[in-house]
Order: sequence, then C-alpha cells, then structure tokens
Amino acid sequence: MHPFASYVLRSYYKATGWNEDNLYANLTRSSNALLDFSVPRGLHFSISKSPNSLFKTTYSMNALPSLNGSVGYIFTSCNLDVKGSGDVRFKDMVDRFKVFDQPRRPEGKEEEWLAGERVDTRDYLLYGRIYIPTGRLDALYSTRLTPTLQAMVAAISDPRSPISAERPRTHGPASNIMFSLQQDTGKWCTEYTWSAEDGMWGIRSLYNFGRVGSSAESVQNDSEKTGHAPTGRRSKRVDEEDAVEGGLRGRVSIGGEFYFSAKEKSAGVSTGIRFTTVPDATPPSFQVPSSSSPVGSAPRSPPSQPPTTITALFNPMLGHISGAYAARVSRDLSLASRFDFNVYSYESEWSIGAEWWQRRGKMRGPEPLTDGDQQQSAMSELADEVQGVVKAKVSTTTDISLLWEGRLRNVLVSLGVVSNLSSRSKPIKSIGLELSYFSSG
Repeated sequence: MHPFASYVLRSYYKATGWNEDNLYANLTRSSNALLDFSVPRGLHFSISKSPNSLFKTTYSMNALPSLNGSVGYIFTSCNLDVKGSGDVRFKDMVDRFKVFDQPRRPEGKEEEWLAGERVDTRDYLLYGRIYIPTGRLDALYSTRLTPTLQAMVAAISDPRSPISAERPRTHGPASNIMFSLQQDTGKWCTEYTWSAEDGMWGIRSLYNFGRVGSSAESVQNDSEKTGHAPTGRRSKRVDEEDAVEGGLRGRVSIGGEFYFSAKEKSAGVSTGIRFTTVPDATPPSFQVPSSSSPVGSAPRSPPSQPPTTITALFNPMLGHISGAYAARVSRDLSLASRFDFNVYSYESEWSIGAEWWQRRGKMRGPEPLTDGDQQQSAMSELADEVQGVVKAKVSTTTDISLLWEGRLRNVLVSLGVVSNLSSRSKPIKSIGLELSYFSSG
C-alpha cells in the first residue's frame, strides 16, 4: 500500500503533467509490482488529513515489534485533488501491473500576465517527516524549472550518525543530502544525481523508439478506450504496418546508468531494455477517467492483444543478468516471471508472482423505472468496483509471500505473511497488518 506521502507526490506529478514512468529507475516497475511487493511487518497505523488543497499532514505509528512513530507535513504550490481513503481510486494506492504510458513531451503551465508582467510561478512541493523517538528527519523538495526540467533535493538528518563521522556499515542510513536533475523530452529522459555522503555522481538515461505522442493524441486515445470514439475507420499512416498474426505489436525502450564514487574510488554501470505492447491497455496515469464521467457510456472493448511487458537488465561489473515477463491474462489476473543469474558465481533465482483483483459482488436492486437503462448502468458500474487485490510470490529461495490489500468501509487495509515452508522450526518468518485512514476537506 502506498503511504499517504507517496500518494500526494504522485498526485503532484499528475497535476503538473510529469511522467515518472519515463525514468530509467522505473524500467521494471510492472514486473516489480508482482515480484517485489513489500509485505507489512508487525502492526502499523497511519492517519492523514488534508485541511485544504495545498497543505497536508500525516501521522504514523508502529506498535509491533517496537513502538515508534512519525509526523509529516506536505505543502504544494498547486491545488491537488487529494481524496479520502473511502473515495480514492483503489488502484492509485497500490503497486500494480500496468502498461506504461505512451512517451510524450511534458507541457508547462500556462503563462499568466498582469499589467504587462508575468506573474505565474513555477510549481514546487515541500515534504518533511520527523521520526520519534530517534529524531531522524527526512526532507524532500521538488520543483519544475522548465516544462521539460525538474529538480529534486532529498535529505536525511540523523543525530545518531552525523555526516562527518566515520561509522560502521551496519549502523544504518547516515545523514546525507542528494541532488537530482531530471530532463524529459518524451523521446529521451535523463537523470543526473549527486550524493554528498560518498561523493557519488550518477547519470541515468532512457531512450524510447518510435514516435512521441502529444497531449491531444492522449485525450483522443483515452476517449477511444472509454467507448466515446467517433464511428468510422481512421486512415492508416504511411509508416504504420499491419499486425502480424501470432505476434505482439509494441514499442521498445532502452537505457543505462553509470555512477562513480570519489570517496569509495569505485564505479558501476548497468543497461536495460523494455518492450511493452501497444495500443495501451491502461489510460495515461494523468488522464484516469473521473467518477463524474457519464454512466451510460459504451462498454470498453477488450484489447486486441494481451497487455505485456518484457524487460532485461545486465550489470557487467557484477555479472548480474535479469529477465522478466509480465502479462495480464484476464481482466482481473496478471502473472509475472523473472530469472536472475550471475555469470561469475553461477548463482541463479527463479521467481513467479501473480495478482488477482477482487470486485464487488453482483447487486440486486429495484426494477428500473423511466430511466431504466441509466439506472441499470449505474448499478453495473457499482458492482464492478474494485474492492481489493491478492498478491502471491514464490521463488527458488523457498520463500513464499502472500499479501491482501483492500478497503473496509473507509479504511485501507494491508495484511501479509512471509513463510519458509522448508523450515520446520520457524515456518512463518513474518506477518503484518497495516491500517491507513486519511480524509480531505
């Protein structure tokens, strides 16, 4: 389950039109949602409040295995439509399999002029959280410098481990500050980072083959998927090829990263490639249909090919090779598989994962009256609402992870367990329950 702060950050990206899926760091996000999902440990509570569209507060507490908590504050320069835990779109609160948006060039906010002077300011987000009783402080500042350029500053202040002191590696995260500059042109997306703790410089870049979409095209594609496309057959482009029977039509993205630590006198490099099917089976992340859309719209037609994402990563210095395949086999079931191999140690691991969406059961209502079709369509939409998701993962390391995430009334619940069936003395490694409630207005 996404923390409230992550939900607000994603809402901020959505409001400003920034596509976080186009980063090289998120190359394997689709398969990671099914194979690397986090299971809660112990008992965790969180309560958040949005007094207005600019300011948010969040409080959390861990009751087991140890008692601790945190208090956080978030402020944004732009109005965010942050909903409560009982009204928020459930799929926006969990990591899930999805087909990545068509890459597009970000657009800046409209210029505002007053008396011949430009008065609009750039968007920004401020976030801070203090942990009790350790006194650790986390901070994040994100701002848009230009329509295609975003800057971020992240800092950790831990009084137990000052940045200038030498500390053992097992002590935990030290005080640190990291600067990040992201440039997204749709075709290319490059990220430059610098970390003060170890003097590490890094660069990540992702290139998307094929043409880059525009905002007008994304609106048209979204309307076609929701059943509002105009009748008639669209004209075929000159560079468009016919679909090959038995194959998948998609687009390819390739990228890599390089980093160097001046303090550790070490470097690293990796490269990756991703294939995703087209047309997109999921709407763009910043154009999800709202609940106020007409209920009498035509039903969404099934995709012509199964939504699929294939990724491969290679780290030549560590000798690590990883290949993952994820696909949605039905409306409510997605499967993923990944194979990791090290060419130096010959160690390998095979993992499989799945997610199954639970929907509200069929409802029995009164017979439709004058507007019967519209009433029946509204009841069908309510019966089709997602209520939860079950995730499972099995790997050759003999660990089995099970996770259920759902909504009970106005509370988001996450319940999970990690077990090792090969161990007779301790078959259950961890079990946890997480409860989250937040409100707006």
